[in-house]
Amino acid sequence: MSPAGDRYPMEMRMKIGILGRKVGMTQIFDETRAVIPVTVIAAGPCVVLQKKTPETDGYHAIQIGLVEKLGRHAVTKPLAGHVKKAGAASVKQIRELRGEFPELGTGASITLELFKEIQSVDVVGTSKGKGFQGVVRRHHFKGGRATHGSMFHRAPGSIGSSSYPSRVFKGMKMGGQMGNGRVTVKNLKVVQVDAANGVILIRGAVPGPKGGLLLIHGIR
Repeated sequence: MSPAGDRYPMEMRMKIGILGRKVGMTQIFDETRAVIPVTVIAAGPCVVLQKKTPETDGYHAIQIGLVEKLGRHAVTKPLAGHVKKAGAASVKQIRELRGEFPELGTGASITLELFKEIQSVDVVGTSKGKGFQGVVRRHHFKGGRATHGSMFHRAPGSIGSSSYPSRVFKGMKMGGQMGNGRVTVKNLKVVQVDAANGVILIRGAVPGPKGGLLLIHGIR
C-alpha cells in the first residue's frame, strides 16, 4: 500500500516535501500506554524558489528553501539575489524535489499543514561523521587472535595477491572515512503533526546530529 493509502487514485496523489532541523529524540505513549520512540523535527516553513520544466531545464522539479533566522552575512550575494527574485527572505538551505507539482508555483509556501493526512514519509539527511576508522569498526571485521604474541589484532589482512592480479580491486573493504554521507530512511511512520508549532514527530531514528538538516517527503 502506498503512504497515502487507497483513498485517492494515483493520478490525484501529489508528492510533497519539506525541509527541517532535527531537534532530538524522545518517547510518547499511545492509547494502549505502549512506549513509542520518536524523533522531533522542527520542519518548515519552506518557500518555492524556482520551478523547473522540461522546456527550460530538461526535467520537472521544484527548488525549495528553508525559511529560518540568519545572520547578516550568512548567505552569499548570488544566493541572496536568487532568493530575492522569488520574493523570499532568510533562506540559506536549498534542496530540489524531482517531479511535477501543479499546485505549487514560485513563491508558494510549504508548511506542515500539507502533512496532516500523510501516514508515512521518507527522510533524507547526512549521517554523523566518524572520521578515519579501521576495518574492524568500519566494516565489522572480526580481527585476529587477542592472545599474547599474535601481533595480528585489528589489521585488515591480505588485500590482493602479489603475482596476480598485482593490483587491488576496486571496492576492497579497507580503512577510511566513515559516516558523513547522504542517508535515506524510507517508510517511517508519522506519529504526530503539530502544524501550529511547526513540529513533526516521526517514529524511530533519523540520520544526522541534533540541528542537522533533513528533507522529509511523502505522498498526500
